Amino acid sequence: MPRSALRRTAVVLAWLALVLTGCATGADQGPAATSAPTTSAEPELAGDLTVYAAASLKAAFDELATQFEAQHPSVDVQPITYDGSSTLATQIIEGAPVDVFASADEKNMQKVVDEKLASGPQLFATNTLVLVVPAGNPGGVESLDDLANADLTIVLCAAEVPCGAAAATLLSNEGVTASVDSYEQNVTAVLTKVAAGEADAGLVYVTDAATTADVDAIEVDGADDIVSRYPIVALSAAADPEVADAFVAFVRGDKGQEVLRALGFGAP
Repeated sequence: MPRSALRRTAVVLAWLALVLTGCATGADQGPAATSAPTTSAEPELAGDLTVYAAASLKAAFDELATQFEAQHPSVDVQPITYDGSSTLATQIIEGAPVDVFASADEKNMQKVVDEKLASGPQLFATNTLVLVVPAGNPGGVESLDDLANADLTIVLCAAEVPCGAAAATLLSNEGVTASVDSYEQNVTAVLTKVAAGEADAGLVYVTDAATTADVDAIEVDGADDIVSRYPIVALSAAADPEVADAFVAFVRGDKGQEVLRALGFGAP
């Protein structure tokens, strides 16, 4: 074979070697080139959360706040403010910086909604009333009728407070005119006076009586017909809407409902 032909053959062979080497390299790199892109995880919730809740929710919401913080370590739930729903609604309307409001009735929640400070509240629990007396029942109270006895010291929630409105309806339905010595601004105050022996009887929520060792509870006729419905909402001006919405969802979710049921609250 002539030298020129040999040179051409060598060039062709060298070129083929380069092509084959490139193909092999490309084949090795193929899987890496076609691998799916990674997606970033959802950002962790973070920030402070301020909650106003009806006094009857204290045991439940203290536990819910603890569980919510455990689920979201970067969220700090501030000490929850508990009081009568009417008092809390007034404070919110007057400008208190609140992220979430949980009321013991729909009436006081509606006041906040009417002021365009929140929208779309959702029910998350129900409750009913029970008659409570100091442990051992020193006054010998047996039924609602005994609340009309002027010789006994009787305490009830004020009419503007959900437990007071429910008590008034219950007494009216049962035809009882109570001889009331003191009207209190929240259910906790009623329970405290009865537990301390400062009153012979009072009407509180079933859930409050169940978590207090120093009182005896007496079921009364008609109580099951007077159901208090609890709504919750994230305020429109919440400092961190995502955190506020997440807490509302948590309360209404399976874990939140489990805590509420364990403490005697009914389903919404």
